[in-house]
Amino acid sequence: MESIVELKKVVKEYPLGKLTVRALADVDLTIEKGEFTVIAGPSGSGKTTLLNMVGCVDVPTSGEVVVEGKSTIKLKDRARTHLRLSKLGFIFQTFNLIPVLTAAQNVEFPLLLQGKMSRKERKSRVEEMFELVDLTPHIKKRPNELSGGQRQRVAIARALVSLPSIVLADEPTANLDSATGLNIINLMKELNQKRQTTFIFSTHDPRVMEHAKRIIHIVDGQIDSDRHPVGTGGN
Repeated sequence: MESIVELKKVVKEYPLGKLTVRALADVDLTIEKGEFTVIAGPSGSGKTTLLNMVGCVDVPTSGEVVVEGKSTIKLKDRARTHLRLSKLGFIFQTFNLIPVLTAAQNVEFPLLLQGKMSRKERKSRVEEMFELVDLTPHIKKRPNELSGGQRQRVAIARALVSLPSIVLADEPTANLDSATGLNIINLMKELNQKRQTTFIFSTHDPRVMEHAKRIIHIVDGQIDSDRHPVGTGGN
């Protein structure tokens, strides 16, 4: 299989007053194209920090992060932003939708930032995404007119609209009830299978872990275990 993400001896430290907090400690990790992977662990274990490293939201204190063959530590800010826009999709537990925009405008936003498509092409792509997440009747509504599950579906459509290679999901089911959370997980599994999109989750939700093909458990900024659950298609 082809690797799509590599972390090599990644250390991330944050200053906290006179102290230095180590969020990641010498992390080595390879994610292959098309994986459906969970980064699990308790709050404060380093899950979100690891996702931020992969997502080019932050850079390591030392070590190297490689995304689609590019070493992100060597990229300038503009090139890192371009990589985020063209190759990565983000799903957040708080949805991060812009309240004054319609659902369609929220989903279109990454395409506007890219600046590569005509208005007609953007409209067509956005409509395709709403059909994909089964939200076409709600395309003109604003976030406050949608349920939590519908808002999360809009967030998924926004993450996928630029056809990213990798989708990073930080606690995507945290604010959803059990039934809605399961529907969201099943939708992402379907997209993973149909499009071979690589999904990397940060979560401690057992509902998500039940469906993962690979579970990487982090404790105190270090990988504690890395396994492929039986029956998920892993080795």
